[in-house]
Amino acid sequence: MQRKLVKCTINGKYTETVVDVRASLTDMLRNDYRLTSVKKGCEVGECGACNVLIDGECFNSCIYLAIWADGKEIKTVEGLLGPNGELSDIQQAFIDEGAVQCGFCTPGFIMTALEILESGREYTDDELRKLLSGHLCRCTGYENIFNAVKKTMLKRLGKL
Repeated sequence: MQRKLVKCTINGKYTETVVDVRASLTDMLRNDYRLTSVKKGCEVGECGACNVLIDGECFNSCIYLAIWADGKEIKTVEGLLGPNGELSDIQQAFIDEGAVQCGFCTPGFIMTALEILESGREYTDDELRKLLSGHLCRCTGYENIFNAVKKTMLKRLGKL
């Protein structure tokens, strides 16, 4: 087994760990750092449950090797909480809009939503739907998730 040292920043904290060179970023985040918001769904990059931000861009961490994270800044849902444990605006919007049911897909959707929101752009409904399309959800029917992201986008842009 070949192993390599990975130095990166996870949720604002510098970290170092030795990983199997074949390990996915999902495995490193879950097993080495206990970041359980990163879900193991399909493990082939199709469902979006494992999405994390890497240097501000969303990736399926199940098909992203842990060694590729060396020198990167990674953000998971655990990194969105405020200093006193308060939820971020997008997390609160998911609750307010009833976009959370079983919750399995929620962290991945939230990370994609965060990438969308941090662009500072106003997207059309069709653009938003396309940007959110890389996720599978078996419970909500997607409309409440879409509403949560759209309302948060409009609030951040001062239009709601």
